[in-house]
Amino acid sequence: MKAPAKRPTPAKTIKPSESKSLKKQYVKSGAICKVTFRLPKEAAADAKMVTIVGDFNNWDLTENRMKKLKNGDFTLTLDLPCSREYRFRYLIDTNKWENDWFADKYVPNDFGADDSVVVV
Repeated sequence: MKAPAKRPTPAKTIKPSESKSLKKQYVKSGAICKVTFRLPKEAAADAKMVTIVGDFNNWDLTENRMKKLKNGDFTLTLDLPCSREYRFRYLIDTNKWENDWFADKYVPNDFGADDSVVVV
């Protein structure tokens, strides 16, 4: 009698909370929100450096360099004043722009592309 074929192991299901790249934590005073930005390795394959550029840093290309994690993702936490919307984009290796895949919304910019927006 032949043994039954092994069933393949199902792929891990990614829960929506695990895939979100924006994490918001409001401080008790309500005036500041700690926003953790995360660019997944799939968006930054082989990247050496990623910076986050936006309204919160006057679109400075070098001010907010992200930390590369062991899994290849890039992350950075910023304290942002509440009751605002902030446009931003990721700059990969100083030459490639990328939006946040899970931004709160997107708005057109003056360069024919969209900016990501985080609402706090």
